[in-house]
Parts: sequence; structure tokens; C-alpha cells
Amino acid sequence: MNTRTLAAALACLATAALVGCDPATTDSKPAAPATTAAPSTAAPAATPSEKDEKPVESKAVLNFVGMGLQSAQDKAQDEGFYLLKSHDSAGRDRLQALDRNWKVCSQNIKAGKTVPTDTQLDFGAVKLEEACPSSDAKAPEVAGGKMPNLVGKSVKAARGALDSGTSITTTDAAEGRMVLLESNWQVCTQSPSPGTALNGQPVEFTAVKFEESCP
Repeated sequence: MNTRTLAAALACLATAALVGCDPATTDSKPAAPATTAAPSTAAPAATPSEKDEKPVESKAVLNFVGMGLQSAQDKAQDEGFYLLKSHDSAGRDRLQALDRNWKVCSQNIKAGKTVPTDTQLDFGAVKLEEACPSSDAKAPEVAGGKMPNLVGKSVKAARGALDSGTSITTTDAAEGRMVLLESNWQVCTQSPSPGTALNGQPVEFTAVKFEESCP
């Protein structure tokens, strides 16, 4: 092969190489067109339907008087009455901390009366070793802005009858002991005397325990 022929062949090969590298001649696949998401056909979430309110059941109230307070409460709940409370029938404003130590003396709903089961039942009670009063003792209260007669009332109930801001001093009328659990102490004397107008003056009580006599 002569030199002229060889040069022509090399030029041809170079031209072919350049054409093969030209991006315009590259056999590339066109990009797929973007697809649009089809609108959702799922049904909207169903809203929870309101619960049908069932009518409150009505029942005849049992006779709970004479039962232990805990047993009375358990029986009332068995009957569907769950709104229960209790109070001190003796008027001493004691808490029924241990229901098994108390017995029922009264109930706010008369036995045999039919009421809705969401009615609150209130049991008046005293401790097991105590006798039930003929009727629940009423809590003392101030009437007409005058000092009530608090003698014989528990110190706790007497304190509860007065304005919460009243300054009260209580001393042991018998032995100089500290009056710690006021529901266990009864008022022997009071100052000011019953009927005195209350104008924020301090109040003084002397007291003894309920099983004791005032001197």
C-alpha cells in the first residue's frame, strides 16, 4: 500500500471515530413522559356515629338502715347506684375513714321509692359502738350575723359554722391537754356568747372529749 492510500485510510478511520462520539448521533431512548397520578377514589373516612344514649334505669331504693356502711355501699352498687356519699349522723363532722367501722342510721331517699339509678344516695352514719340518734343532728350555722349557740357541738363543727377567717382559740377545760382531733371534742364554753353580733372578733372555746363531762 502506497503512502497516499494509507493516509486516506487513516483519515477515513479518524472521521468515523469523530462521528461515533457525536452526541447528536447517540441512540438514546427518550425520557418517558411524566404520568399524572390518578385522583384518589377512596371513600372519605367515616365519622364515628354518636352513641345512642340509653335511658337511665329506675329502681326502688332498698332499706339500708341498720346495715354496716361498707355493706350498704356495696349493696347499693349492686343495685346500680354508684353516686354514694355519707355523713356523721351525730353532727360531729367526722369523716368515715374506715366504712366498716360505721353503721347506717338514715338515708336521704326513703326505702321503696323508685328513682333513677344516677340519683345520689347519702347515708347518715355513726360508729358501730354508738347509738343512732332519733334524727340526724344538723350542722350549726350563723344566722343574721350573730354568734350561734355552739355548746355541746364538736369543736370541728363549731369551727365550720364560723367564717373561715375567724381567729379561734380552743383550750382543754379539764386537764390542759392539746385539742388535736377536733371532732372528738365538744364545746363547753364559748366567747362571745350566743346572739352576739359577729364583726370579725376572735372566738374562744373551752372543750372536753365527748366521753367526758364539762366541768
